[in-house]
Amino acid sequence: MIGGPGDGRYWQAAGMTFMTGARRARLVARQHLDGSAADPLRAADDVVVLHATDPATVYLSVLARCSDAALDDVSRAMYDDRRLIRMLAMRRTLFVVPVELAPIVHRAAGLGIAAQQRRLLIKQLRSIPTDPPVPGDVEGWLDEVESSVERALSARGEALANALSTDEPRLRTSFLPTTDKAYDVKRTITSQVLTVMAAEGRIVRGAPRGGWLVRQHAWQPATSWWPDGLPDVPDAAARLVERYLRRFGPATVADVQWWTGWGARATQAALAALDTTDVGCGLVLAGDDVLDEPRAPTAALLPALDPTPMGWKERGWFLPEDPGPFYDRSGNIGPTVWWGGEIVGGWAIRPDGRIATRHVVDRGAAAELAVAEAAHALEARLGGAAVVPSFPTPLEKELRTA
Repeated sequence: MIGGPGDGRYWQAAGMTFMTGARRARLVARQHLDGSAADPLRAADDVVVLHATDPATVYLSVLARCSDAALDDVSRAMYDDRRLIRMLAMRRTLFVVPVELAPIVHRAAGLGIAAQQRRLLIKQLRSIPTDPPVPGDVEGWLDEVESSVERALSARGEALANALSTDEPRLRTSFLPTTDKAYDVKRTITSQVLTVMAAEGRIVRGAPRGGWLVRQHAWQPATSWWPDGLPDVPDAAARLVERYLRRFGPATVADVQWWTGWGARATQAALAALDTTDVGCGLVLAGDDVLDEPRAPTAALLPALDPTPMGWKERGWFLPEDPGPFYDRSGNIGPTVWWGGEIVGGWAIRPDGRIATRHVVDRGAAAELAVAEAAHALEARLGGAAVVPSFPTPLEKELRTA
């Protein structure tokens, strides 16, 4: 064994088994769970992408990794400096992506999602009654609508969806209910059309109209970000997996497949293009099987759907014995308290802006004090904002309403 079981720095040379302590130490160092990221861009880049399904997650994920960052710094990086951009990609999930990485993510994952969503929309337009009725040439009609939207958006420079539907009334075409179910209601195609266009790299999501918790974003032409269009990256799949393994390795093939949302064949093809080493519990890039020096344990409060706990399919090495209270019924993870690279509890923000925490794993008085200090500091940085996750979990709901 290289390195002792107490420090957990290296893999066991004989069995090539990467120790749990080593994985946790790497996680803390490489994903900045010690608050060491220099700025929001570094915080995002070093977890590859930030989950953005819930607007608050982006901000809370950055604050957990940047001890000196404020909410305005995150907004500035996205909307003023344009260093980060929202994109629909892996697993049909909305992410905030470093702009330099966007062409890779778009080619490796975004275009596949775009094709799926276009096929779905066309199928629905053909099979579900609409008001007004759609002509028989659905694909031609949709192409006309999208081209019209692009022209309108180019003329405006930036616009909300309702403004675009004023410029192009066909965006207000509605699917009609076909059952008496409560959820089956009349709905326009606006959101679906704009989502497909964004996934194809034709338009992008700009700043929200309101505060950092608002979901309604303005739209911008993609040419305002990339005048010549998103660059093509032929080896994008391998480069995306390489970036993932650099930040999340060791990772199993199942982890890679889950994180990317690809099928087995595409996953294996991307891995085959890379030089990797199997260290027992997963793969790392060749030459990357020695860890940084381990650091003293630190506390971190990660939000719901944070990219760290969502980074692996197989999570037993950092989860508590009973992870049930941390997940909703769909498998979405809620807010988690970390100490030394493992989940030791959960947290929630109460209506008055106060943060409540609960430890489910005892790591001693130092851990409890550090968590309390981290919660107090986060309260101040949020300025009393009461954040409620879009996918509440049993523990989060209990703490929030207690």
